[in-house]
Amino acid sequence: MPKAKSRNEEIVKKFFKTLSTGNLDKLRPLLHKDATWNVMATGIPGVGEKKGHKGILDEFLGPVRGMFVDGHLKVLVDCVVSKGPMVAIEAHSIGQFKNGKDYNNRYAFMIQIKDGKVFALREYMDSYYVSTLV
Repeated sequence: MPKAKSRNEEIVKKFFKTLSTGNLDKLRPLLHKDATWNVMATGIPGVGEKKGHKGILDEFLGPVRGMFVDGHLKVLVDCVVSKGPMVAIEAHSIGQFKNGKDYNNRYAFMIQIKDGKVFALREYMDSYYVSTLV
């Protein structure tokens, strides 16, 4: 993981490190109460905008995590660039579905920080790859 060059980069790196543990309760305090997570893809489950802790953690990330073997689905940060409240990252994932299929995808995220927390997150991924697995 690259070294953080700003407070906002540190926040984002901590967010993804915590996300990769699978413990969504520890992720809750890192998300702004009015946070949004928008999966910028089509044709796969989970696309579109999720709002607030309930929408993001309980209705989106919880079910997604439930598709994977416990302890799997790590999202690892490869590159970080930031300017002001915006942080861009490139990342890759490793994991295994409960059905035994491996999952290795590449991502780009645009993340806005507000009040020291993740406020708005846009996720870009290889959605065709996902469609071949689910």
